[in-house]
Amino acid sequence: MSAHAETERRAGQDPATGQRSGVLRRLPVWGLRLILLLAAAWVLFFARDTPAGPAIVDPGRFAVTVLDGLTFAGLLFVVASGFTLIFGLMRTVNMAHGSLFLLSGYIAIRLQQTMVGRSRNIAPTDVTVLDWIVPLLVGAAVAAVFGVVMQQVFLRWNQGQELRQALITLAISIVLADQMLREFGGLAVTMVWPGDVTHFLTILGQRYATSRLFMLGVALVVGALLWLWLSRTRMGMVIRAGVDDEEMVRALGINVTLVFAVTFFVGSFLAGMGGVMGASFAGAATGSDGSWLLNSLIVVIIGGLGSIKGAVAGSVLYGMVIAFSPSYLPSRYTFYSIIFTFVLLALVLAARPYGLFGRPA
Repeated sequence: MSAHAETERRAGQDPATGQRSGVLRRLPVWGLRLILLLAAAWVLFFARDTPAGPAIVDPGRFAVTVLDGLTFAGLLFVVASGFTLIFGLMRTVNMAHGSLFLLSGYIAIRLQQTMVGRSRNIAPTDVTVLDWIVPLLVGAAVAAVFGVVMQQVFLRWNQGQELRQALITLAISIVLADQMLREFGGLAVTMVWPGDVTHFLTILGQRYATSRLFMLGVALVVGALLWLWLSRTRMGMVIRAGVDDEEMVRALGINVTLVFAVTFFVGSFLAGMGGVMGASFAGAATGSDGSWLLNSLIVVIIGGLGSIKGAVAGSVLYGMVIAFSPSYLPSRYTFYSIIFTFVLLALVLAARPYGLFGRPA
């Protein structure tokens, strides 16, 4: 159709039809807002037959639930931001992301045991801040180096072939899972928090572990550093430009191979940091790699693939759903709380098909 014909068609379009189509497009957004309003009213006033009770009756439980959601969201963000950073620039769905998460956790636990001097019955009082930070950095660095090697050896030669790259990284994750099972065993092991952060605060009459707040603080620092790197450094600006227009970056003569390697290094490093934090929060065990890969996928689908802002928003929404659904569902229905993850996905994608901050590829 010519431009003139298209102009005539639009000019002759029935205004009522245009208004109806606009209303239909906004229906999912209105529906999402209505559902959020109803959920807030339920939590505040009507959640009587629930484990937590109405928020106006027991504000302490409500505050603890909010903090649980935010602290878990911090861990989700650290893990998912690395995933979305790699995808945003390279369009690579790294199916080995969860394996790097678990590998770094295991390595950090082994190093912490070596630094403390024993492998069992380690008390928080035996662990200094250095005994936690050094394994964190080493575990994340190992994950980052492994990620770069994987990208250079296997993925570099298949750039632009997304399905092949996904299958390659899936195969690597299976191999890593078998090797970690052989080396570290199938029993869950835990990274011990430093004694300086294993205390309790009293919040509106409820005790709350400072280790979870420490985890949130680490996530905030990571998020701030990631934002500064992407917005204030040349490499970060090149990466953001590559997300928007990779062909233009190539045309400007920028070494895209180096940019890809740095991106994979940082994304894998973030997966490793998340793995160590996750091992401290819930332990490291066979199978958790798949669980955290799924968590990363959920976060970036909600927030939008390739968007760091989306990773923040997706982490907060997902973390809140995980925290609130078992606490504010009627007691006899709490086992249905897992369904609300998929309800959240459906609502967000109905309102924003590309995610909250995503754009068409």
